[in-house]
Amino acid sequence: MAVRSSWVEIPLPGGWLRCVKSAVLQVVSLARYAIIHTRGWAADSSNARARLEAEVHQARNEILLLEEEMRIKDARMALLDPHRRPHYRPTERLSILELRAARGWLCAQTARRFMVEPGTIAEWPGRVDEEGESALVKTPEPVNRFPDFVRYMVRRLKVLCPSMGKKRIAQTLARAGLHLGVTTVRRMLKEKEDKKTPEAAGAFAQKRQPVKAGYPNHVWQVDLTLAPTSWGFWTAWLPFSLPQIWPFAWLLAFDVEQYTRRALGFTLFHKEPTSRQIREFPVGSCACG
Repeated sequence: MAVRSSWVEIPLPGGWLRCVKSAVLQVVSLARYAIIHTRGWAADSSNARARLEAEVHQARNEILLLEEEMRIKDARMALLDPHRRPHYRPTERLSILELRAARGWLCAQTARRFMVEPGTIAEWPGRVDEEGESALVKTPEPVNRFPDFVRYMVRRLKVLCPSMGKKRIAQTLARAGLHLGVTTVRRMLKEKEDKKTPEAAGAFAQKRQPVKAGYPNHVWQVDLTLAPTSWGFWTAWLPFSLPQIWPFAWLLAFDVEQYTRRALGFTLFHKEPTSRQIREFPVGSCACG
């Protein structure tokens, strides 16, 4: 068996069918390398049009890959009986309704996308305003104050309408009767959601707690500082600035016991010490390194 082309006839090796799947993966990997190489050349080009084409090509490629990823996941979910599929959580139901509003989908379109019955999607909007633990639809985080509602709206608008800038978001909210400045929108978008769930909030608070000493010699602290010699530091700009090393300065390392605030020792270094020198400098005495 042979592959015919307009230039040459290439004979295939025996048993080539056993390597079809591995060959497919290798060809795809090679194609990815070629695409990245070409896109990198265009992204670094001095031509603004070439850089824009590279960005557009990358965005289109990402969209197609995400669609293929969703197709694979949907095919796996479609194998399950509709009554056996896992239910969406209340926060996920609100996200689905938000996406439906942003897309302008009908109930049938939304149900087909998320693999539920159209009647299920039609029921959710009528129960949006339910309150309490048994509410069918919930926000990802409690919205008990008006500023929390405004912050949530700004962030969701940026997620669901990514092409909208800060000014456009402010103008859209103004049409709805909510007047915000562009700087306020910018600040809300920069804020990080540190407390998404009670578990994450507890872990975040625990992570931020400082280390405290409960008894003597429980925690030691090491700090470094520069001590100028008689030559000293002159000015901070060239050519009058002097390097922060010997003979113009010492690098002083202190070791302090945190519970009693007692100085355990210090060391002088001619230049920036290594990690091993810091860990091994003598405690309770003075030394020069």
